[in-house]
Amino acid sequence: MNYFVAEFLGTFLLILMGSGVVANVVLPKTKGTQSGWIVITTAWAFGVFIAVVVAGPHSGAHINPAVSLALAITGDFAWNLLWIYIPAQILGAASGSFCAWLIYQRHFEATDDKGLLFAPFATAPAIRDVKTNFISEFIGTFVLIIVILFSTPPQLMDSNSTPIGLGDLGALPVAILVWVIGLALGGTTGYAINPARDLGPRIMHQILPIKGKGSSDWAYSWIPIIGPLTGAAFAAFIYIVLN
Repeated sequence: MNYFVAEFLGTFLLILMGSGVVANVVLPKTKGTQSGWIVITTAWAFGVFIAVVVAGPHSGAHINPAVSLALAITGDFAWNLLWIYIPAQILGAASGSFCAWLIYQRHFEATDDKGLLFAPFATAPAIRDVKTNFISEFIGTFVLIIVILFSTPPQLMDSNSTPIGLGDLGALPVAILVWVIGLALGGTTGYAINPARDLGPRIMHQILPIKGKGSSDWAYSWIPIIGPLTGAAFAAFIYIVLN
């Protein structure tokens, strides 16, 4: 399995589970309607587990541009591979959210609440405030990346070697890491902590024929992109300084 396919498939599985659980919890007439935040954070965490199990042996299972960027900054990942990994991650995320929409299509049709129609696709803040929303995404991603960096053995990368990443941490520890970030820090913005996770599904919300949908909220969309990327870069800087 090549790097592109592995990152595409890993991110696809992550978002299929993540978008799926949000749809199950927030949309009407599902078996899981109103089952709550614990259900959402748990499924997202084990969505990461699934993704890492599948993609880890083949690409390192970055499944997140913030992870790829951080590893490139620390010298543990080849910069030229970003042009393979990041498009694969965004396309995988978009495809995962599309399939979740297919599964829950009748339940999307059963609501006219624009917020609920949007929720399975992309993140939105609980209280809209640019500064605090950005800080939430920055810190959440900082925690994700700093733990990954300090848990993964240093290994200089080139384009012919197997990339390091979440797969080297082990699937279960990564799932637990994402779980605790969601439980502790995710209540403000929905903890994107992954630009592909937000951007790909937001694009799908924009283009899918969802009856009664509202705005895809592009005015907010830069926060779950820039917040995670800068948080990841800062974590990489701290890692370099301490090592």
